[in-house]
Amino acid sequence: MRRLWLLLVIPLLLAACGKKGPLIYPDLLVPEPPATVTLRQSGVGMKLSFVLPQKDLAGHPLTDLAGVKVLKRETLNQGEECNACTDAFRLFRTLYVDIQDDSVRRYGSMIMVLDSDVTATRNYAYRVVSFTKQGVEGQGSAPVTAVMVPPPRSPVLTAIPAPTEIVLQFDGRPAMGTFVGYNLYRVPKGEAMPFLPLNKEPLPGNSYTDSGLDRRLTYRYAARTVVRMPTGELVESSLSNPVEAALKDDE
Repeated sequence: MRRLWLLLVIPLLLAACGKKGPLIYPDLLVPEPPATVTLRQSGVGMKLSFVLPQKDLAGHPLTDLAGVKVLKRETLNQGEECNACTDAFRLFRTLYVDIQDDSVRRYGSMIMVLDSDVTATRNYAYRVVSFTKQGVEGQGSAPVTAVMVPPPRSPVLTAIPAPTEIVLQFDGRPAMGTFVGYNLYRVPKGEAMPFLPLNKEPLPGNSYTDSGLDRRLTYRYAARTVVRMPTGELVESSLSNPVEAALKDDE
């Protein structure tokens, strides 16, 4: 009788347990490090950009990401830096995923932060750490560093409207570094100038034709000169003079 009871109960227990997946350690249930972390001097500030993590360290979709902490380190020169010395970093900003203010812009999953609290000749490093809605911090990014230098001269920008396009002309080459090109910024009139340029790569020529525009809108443009320093770092100038233009009516 007892043997018959065991034969009936054991299959039920096995069915109740179900098939278990592989064991996942709690350390793997934290956000991945932010990706594509870059740093570039932009005018008299440092522009930090990064892509928010989409998964945890176990490879599962990340559904409870709350934001990131941006850590900052300042040294007098590059020789003083120690990328392994994470205790030298201090909290600079806590950014939530829906934040956007004068110093922060979000473009899809990419965040761009402008740090204006910098000084010429100083070396700056940043790390980015994600955290969940429960306050659990993920793995931090590797440090990115740049030296603050006097920015190159801003270009002079001119807009020439036509019925189907607007031609932007750049004037002025920098006296410092190696000229790379120009970054062009565009926004509908009345909106804040973006941190992300219209062009994917610096424009090497003295003009750019902007097409596919909305005839109902007036656009506001500005540009920055991009140079490469002897250290290999790319540096942007401050913004040029802003110009406004709209498509002309057909003649």
